[in-house]
Amino acid sequence: MTTSRTADAPTPKHTPGAESAAPPPVPPRGYLHSALVDKLGLAVVTRDFPPNTVLSIEELEARYGVSRSVIREVIRVLSSLGLLASRRRLGTVVQPKSGWNLYDAHVIRWRLASDARLEQLRSLSELRSAIEPQAAKLAALRASLADASDLVSLSAKMWAAGHASRMDEFLALDVLFHAKVLQSSGNEMFAQLNDVVAEVLKGRNEHGLMPHTPNRLALQFHVDVAGAIQRGDGDAAHAAMTKIVEQSIDETAVIWQKDHPPAA
Repeated sequence: MTTSRTADAPTPKHTPGAESAAPPPVPPRGYLHSALVDKLGLAVVTRDFPPNTVLSIEELEARYGVSRSVIREVIRVLSSLGLLASRRRLGTVVQPKSGWNLYDAHVIRWRLASDARLEQLRSLSELRSAIEPQAAKLAALRASLADASDLVSLSAKMWAAGHASRMDEFLALDVLFHAKVLQSSGNEMFAQLNDVVAEVLKGRNEHGLMPHTPNRLALQFHVDVAGAIQRGDGDAAHAAMTKIVEQSIDETAVIWQKDHPPAA
């Protein structure tokens, strides 16, 4: 039984400098889990742990300084993404890229942070060029009046933010615009590609593959998409969205080549 301190018990004296001697606060378990998922996932994607590497829980504990239970939780998460797999008599084995869930937002983010960034952007841009123009065409046929009006409003706000070089605001609006087009297509499978497109847009910005000020043609193309959807013109919406994706591919390639000139 624990005895409570009485009112007459002496108050502990404050010792100068005692705060500095106190141990640092322990991060919450959820934070450790999330942070280690990112670290270990990135290590697999960047081949710090190459394919077919057998991972020891004890070595991971020592490397990352976390408990065995946290390591096990992280391994379960990365196994669900196809990066790791349990093999009888071997343990946890790193999987080749062919086994990864390449549509997962985490995997996309880690690949964009790797040396294979341009390859990832190219693959994602080709996926966008196959999906988004068709989504825009369907949206012109299926979008509600409210959704079409929202797209027109978003394109106008993007125009204003882009011309004022308010890039954080522009990016947030751009993500919303493309999500709204996918949703308005009325195709639930297109709508679920929202996270993929969002990671492409955010990744270009985070890794310096966007101009400091949005291209004026790109701004106009977004206005054209919204206007075509509002008018119910599927072919025009398809054409304008195709221009957006193609312009994004060309723009990324130019910036990449400028910052990474070919070796002599």
